[in-house]
Amino acid sequence: MSKISNAMIILIIMLNLGFDQVSKIIVRNEVGHNEVISIFGNWFTLTKVENTGAFLSAGSALPDFFRIILLSVFPIIFLVYGLYMVLVKRDLSNLQIVGWCFVIGGGTGNLYDRIVHGSVTDFLHLDLGLFQTGIFNLADVSIMIGMFIILTGQFFYKKEESLTLQ
Repeated sequence: MSKISNAMIILIIMLNLGFDQVSKIIVRNEVGHNEVISIFGNWFTLTKVENTGAFLSAGSALPDFFRIILLSVFPIIFLVYGLYMVLVKRDLSNLQIVGWCFVIGGGTGNLYDRIVHGSVTDFLHLDLGLFQTGIFNLADVSIMIGMFIILTGQFFYKKEESLTLQ
């Protein structure tokens, strides 16, 4: 099977980044801070918050120096390594490459917000009764989908390797 082209890799990353940034621009311009907009009853709502930390505001209380290192410098290193893996190293399956593209696109979206705006705009909230999320954004969705694809791809990739070795 042929590998995904670098142009396709960049396109997938840019689409993830683009959807994230467009959604955040709309929310920043149209939704008031802490305003709650019902999409599907109380199950799915929009609530704009600015998150200076990471997932569920983790790290938001850290001193600025440590927060910058933890939430900006380390992610830059991680994202550059991810780009190297999908564009140069190329020993991943196509499924894993697509997963990494989602993670890189989403991670870049949140990193961009942190650097340019000083916080990440979160606005999506699910409340399904027994299960409730924190407030998140499309970059977070991209990262979670990407990680799911990577883990799934890892399972099938190892299975393919073991079948070809026999």
